[in-house]
Amino acid sequence: MTKLALSSADLPVFFEERHAALAARLTPEALAPLAGARDAADVARRMGEPLGLYAHLIPEALGGAPAGAGRAADRAAIDVRSLVLVREALGQVSPLADAIFAVQGLGSYPVVLAGSDAQRREILPDVLSGRRIGAFALTEPEAGSDVASLRTEARREGDGWVLDGEKVLISNVPLAHHLVVFARTSAAAPQRGGGDAGGRAAITAFLVDSGAPGVSAEPLPMSVPHPIGRLRFEGCRVPDSARLGEVGGGFKLAMQTLDAFRISVGAAANGMAARALREAIAHVTRRRQFGAPLSEQQMVRAYLAEMATELDAARLLVARAAHKRDTAPGEAGGAAARVSTEAAMAKMFATEAAQRIIDRAVQLHGGMGVIEGTEVERLYREIRPLRIYEGTTEIQKLIIAKGVLERAAAELPADEPPPGRAP
Repeated sequence: MTKLALSSADLPVFFEERHAALAARLTPEALAPLAGARDAADVARRMGEPLGLYAHLIPEALGGAPAGAGRAADRAAIDVRSLVLVREALGQVSPLADAIFAVQGLGSYPVVLAGSDAQRREILPDVLSGRRIGAFALTEPEAGSDVASLRTEARREGDGWVLDGEKVLISNVPLAHHLVVFARTSAAAPQRGGGDAGGRAAITAFLVDSGAPGVSAEPLPMSVPHPIGRLRFEGCRVPDSARLGEVGGGFKLAMQTLDAFRISVGAAANGMAARALREAIAHVTRRRQFGAPLSEQQMVRAYLAEMATELDAARLLVARAAHKRDTAPGEAGGAAARVSTEAAMAKMFATEAAQRIIDRAVQLHGGMGVIEGTEVERLYREIRPLRIYEGTTEIQKLIIAKGVLERAAAELPADEPPPGRAP
C-alpha cells in the first residue's frame, strides 16, 4: 500500500487541522511493524512506544492527545475523530492491532471517568506507554446484551470486597495487567429480560490486578488470532480503594464507556472494507478471463460500484457521529454529548456494510478468495466479530428505534399522542 484510505482526506468538513496532522503520521511505513504481526504482546507494546497511539485513548488533561479547542481542561474528553482515524488505519494494516487498541481504550476509560486521583496516577501513564494493558470484564456466560442480569458478585467483607463469578469472551485477557470488573454488589438476585432498573443499580465496577489471588484466566481459541479468554474469580479479595466510582454506579459507567468507543467500531470496519475493496480492484484489473480483464465485465463493475458506495455511506455515518460527539454541547456537569442514536447507526451500518463488501471481495477473487492466508480470506474472518461486540446489530436497531421514537414524540404538539399510540 502506498497510502491508507482515511476519512479526513475525503471528508474534511468533519475534521480539523490536528486530524490532518495525525493522518499524515498514519502511514503504511510507520505502521509496518504491525502489519502481519502475530505476537500480540509485541503488537500491544509497539502501539504505546514508539508509535504513541494510546495517547488518543486518554484525555489531554490527563496526559493524552489534544482534544480540541475548549476541551483541554476536560478530564473526560477524548477526541473521537482521532479514534476514527487510528482505527481506520489499523483496520487496513492489522485487525489484530485494532482489536488490542480498542480494548485498551475500554480498559482505561472507566479509570478516566470514575477513577480516583491515585488510580489515575497508577494506571494511566503506563497505559500511554504500553507498559500496561487493560481489559474490560463485563460479558458473562448468561449476560451478554442483557447486562443487568450479570451474576458475578462482590460482597462486602470488612473494609474490602470479595469477588466470585465468571466472565467470558474478554479481550486482552492473555495480555492484561489490570481488569475493569463489573460485579453485582446487591444481595438481590438478578432479573432476566432486560430493562431491570433494580438490576442495573446493583452493579459496581472494580479495578482488579490480573495477577491477584483468586483470579484465573483461560485463553479461548478464536477464528481469528486475537487475545481473548475466560476469567474466574474465586474468593478474590480487593480493598475498597479498588472500587471505580460509586457503589451501584457500574452500569452507567459501562454504558458511558461503550458510548464513547462504539463509533470507532464502525471506523475499524470501514478500514477493513477499504482494504478489501483495494484488494478486489487490484485483482480484477490484473486477472484475465475470456480474453479480457475481469474489470471489464459488467457484473464485476456492478459489484465494485456497490462496494464503493456502501463504503462511502458508512464513512459518512461514522464521521458524522464522531463530529457530533466531539463538538455538540455536552450534558450538565461537563459530560460529553450523548449521540447514542448516531453512534448506533454508524456502528450498525458500517459493520454490516463491511461484511457485505468483504464477502463480495472474496467472490471476486474466486477460488483464491478462500485460500487460507490470502488477504481477503483473513478479512472475511476478521470482520465477523465486529457485528457482535460493543452491542450486536440487533441491539443497535433497538437503540436507533428508541431514539427515533423519542425525537418524534418531542416534536409533537402537547395535545397529540406519541407515535404508534391511538388518540
